[in-house]
Amino acid sequence: MLLPQTKEREYRFRLALRMVFPIFTLISALFFHTFFATQESLSVSFYVEILLILLFSIYFIFYLIYKGFDAKITDNISNTFTREYIYKYLKKEIKKSDEYTLILISIDNLYEINSKYGMKNGDKVLSKIVIWIEEYLKTKDIENFPIGRIKGGDFIIGLYGNKDQYKSIAELMCLKSEEFKVDEIEIQISLAINDIKFSKNIDFLIENLFELQSKNRDSKFPTNIEDEINPSDLEYFVINAIKNRDLDIFMQDVFEDDKQAFKECSIKLNTPDKRLIHQKNYMKVLDKLRLMNEYDIIVLEKIVEICKKTDDEKFAISLAATSIRNPVTFGKIKEIIYKNECVKGRIIILFSENEYFSKIDKFNGYLDELRDFGILIAIDRLGALHTSFLYLRDLNIDIVRFDSYYSKKISENKSENIVSGFNTMAQKKGVKTWMKMIEDEDTKKIAKEMGVNYLQGKYLAPLK
Repeated sequence: MLLPQTKEREYRFRLALRMVFPIFTLISALFFHTFFATQESLSVSFYVEILLILLFSIYFIFYLIYKGFDAKITDNISNTFTREYIYKYLKKEIKKSDEYTLILISIDNLYEINSKYGMKNGDKVLSKIVIWIEEYLKTKDIENFPIGRIKGGDFIIGLYGNKDQYKSIAELMCLKSEEFKVDEIEIQISLAINDIKFSKNIDFLIENLFELQSKNRDSKFPTNIEDEINPSDLEYFVINAIKNRDLDIFMQDVFEDDKQAFKECSIKLNTPDKRLIHQKNYMKVLDKLRLMNEYDIIVLEKIVEICKKTDDEKFAISLAATSIRNPVTFGKIKEIIYKNECVKGRIIILFSENEYFSKIDKFNGYLDELRDFGILIAIDRLGALHTSFLYLRDLNIDIVRFDSYYSKKISENKSENIVSGFNTMAQKKGVKTWMKMIEDEDTKKIAKEMGVNYLQGKYLAPLK
């Protein structure tokens, strides 16, 4: 890899020169101009003043050189480049390259290592992983590559060429990492790989790597999932769709005792040329652009319009938990609901989130206000997110939906027992249960025998 220490010395020296040169040039110009212009009338005081200026300038120049050497481009713990420098370096490399690949390598259990073994051992793991990466890539004849620490246990590597040249190497590295330990401390490593065909914007590239890595953690290999829309275009499309309220609502029937109970609404945004943008592509963009609150209000208003045109049908919509807890957005939600009596008892708000909201009484207060007006509250992804289990325990809710993993695996005895346990636990608490992605008669039969209240899937009804 590129030696950060060598680069840092070069960087500091160049920085010092850039600071010193203008001062030295200015003083020299002042001295020679004054001397040649007025040399016949110069007094002794001039030479004293010049001497003092020279002494102070030398002091100041050395001070600037010293401060220049304070500039850090390497991380003290891992001895790799800092995030600021690696971003700057990679931007230059990407700009001048037709093919360039980035690999994200992360220590997934760094937090557990720091907690269990202490931060000194965590720091040791960070430095050892860099050496391990260098040694592994050297066996593949890859040397003199830049590597920087982005945050925590996340490192970025830059390589010339496209991702196809390095994909198999990355996959082998992922497998090889299972053998890697530091003083018998187990290290869990995950990877993601992408190249500048996706985007030449370093921020988009690295954000995409983290998204890919999150998906890759469920599999052993860092497979790449192609995005159909350029990320800069995607941002424009999302902003345009929100501004023009341009979205389509797809619905699928949800059944209770073989009778339609309600419809789940799935939202897709439209591009200017009327292509559909799926939720998996635009949800993170909404968060990034701080448009989630506005999006949720638009969705709610659209569903209210549908309620006005239909009789007694119920609709389940997904809203962000952060929107519900936002006082301004919550005020708008209440205003919409209170102004439209037709929605009373006809809307189910479904949500899930990765991080548990600790002010649970405050959260319950928001939900109770909605429930008082006949809005049902549902928690999604029970069995996959620990927060969903905690919210089932702590929140006043009406329905809980199992993660789709269990409907896919329900025929396996262990999964069936888990779902049965969750189902009993929820119903004992007075909460109805909901299973989606029922794709065949066997899954339907098992779910009904368990006593799951609501069933949904293509086998029962298509998406409309």
